[in-house]
Amino acid sequence: MPSRQSTELVHPLREELEFTTVIAALSDPVRLAIVARLGELEPGGELFCANFELPVSKSTQSAHFRALRQAGVIRQRDLGTRRLNSLRRKDLDTRFPGLLDLAITQGRSRLNAKRARAKASAKIEHR
Repeated sequence: MPSRQSTELVHPLREELEFTTVIAALSDPVRLAIVARLGELEPGGELFCANFELPVSKSTQSAHFRALRQAGVIRQRDLGTRRLNSLRRKDLDTRFPGLLDLAITQGRSRLNAKRARAKASAKIEHR
């Protein structure tokens, strides 16, 4: 099995980004949550894959990150044995103005609803 360092991360060029591919990548709730979380960062901010609290297995998480990278929504780079993720905001805003902002807004709504449900559930369990 090749090591992570020997596996080249392929990112489509800006002009290769396709609307239908990007929309398909953003249509999954887990991937939308990833985009929303990255959207909370300062421009150019990065997060390691392990910093995401996702309700799926590690292998499924990897598949979600790969789908976002291959669609051109995120950029990934390896740092040691860990992988950093960032939004390709400039590329997406150039190709599809407003799309990323809409996706981040929708993803935040879902994240906030999920956090509210978890908080309410914790209150009930605490009683």
